[in-house]
Amino acid sequence: MTEDTAEQLRAELEAVFTSAEYPVEEPMELVPVLPDGPSTTFEAGDVSVGVMDFGTEYAEYQDYPYETAAALIDDLMVGFREEGLFD
Repeated sequence: MTEDTAEQLRAELEAVFTSAEYPVEEPMELVPVLPDGPSTTFEAGDVSVGVMDFGTEYAEYQDYPYETAAALIDDLMVGFREEGLFD
């Protein structure tokens, strides 16, 4: 994994999640900003992660409520790294 891939993925997450209204109390509040709803997939380089995976594989890294998109994205990126998404 290159750091470029991680930064590309972060940029995709920012493009979507910054349009949500914060604070966000729970994940379902983010569905209206997802371009393909629950079918949304974020891709960068050879990395692909579906938004539904956020609630399954990466749920333990999220700590709702979130006051900002940056806080949510930071936690998701930690989860992606810890679970080996970029390996």
